[in-house]
Amino acid sequence: MASTSESGHAKNVANFQSLIASAIAFGTAYNPSKDAIRLTALQNILTVSKESLTAINIAQPAYSNAVAARESAFESFSKLITRVNNSLKASDTTVQVDESAKTIVRKLQGRRASALITDEEKKALEAEGKEVNQISAAQMSYDSRLENFDKLIMLLTSVPLYNPNEEDLKIASLTAYYNLLRVKNTDVLVPTIQLSNARISRNDILYKSLTGLVDTASDTKTYIKSVFGATSPQYKQVSKLQFTFKGE
Repeated sequence: MASTSESGHAKNVANFQSLIASAIAFGTAYNPSKDAIRLTALQNILTVSKESLTAINIAQPAYSNAVAARESAFESFSKLITRVNNSLKASDTTVQVDESAKTIVRKLQGRRASALITDEEKKALEAEGKEVNQISAAQMSYDSRLENFDKLIMLLTSVPLYNPNEEDLKIASLTAYYNLLRVKNTDVLVPTIQLSNARISRNDILYKSLTGLVDTASDTKTYIKSVFGATSPQYKQVSKLQFTFKGE
């Protein structure tokens, strides 16, 4: 099902098609001097507008599928990291190693090193002349998680005492999983760019100032009003067609 926003774009195009149908029905009475609102020009805008919507419809599934595949691959990620951390702590590693791992794991799981202070506490500290510089939310983007997961694997690789019996916790399994996640993350890049470019093109065709579908529709309706009058049935027929800006 199309989103409300995407449906809004389609509605603009559908209304533009209705506007053209009305202009054609007016026959020879519809004869603007402005080239941009002649029937041929309007038909051209309609054609490229429809093509721009089709391009998005084509690009959207590839993007959605790639995103879904990445989310599926990351589904067991947090639980695995917790198990790795517990396995490491259960071994005879040093406190320093455990603390290093804890720092990385905290980033992977989206936890702060310290609690977020309230606005009142912040103001009180500032009143005492103390600088308050809180770190913003944890590094939970896919790229950041991959980077920190790689760091965790490198850390575990440097610790001979980390040698779990569980197959999925072994270094080789973690490395294979990391490589899979990296591929799934990379697979999202191309469809993301393709979908973004399709939307940019759609927005340019529909919403560009003066030459886009919406402004052209407004000029067309104004011309019809000038020909038939503001209270005419002809203008009332087209005045009800709404064109709204839906650019993203």
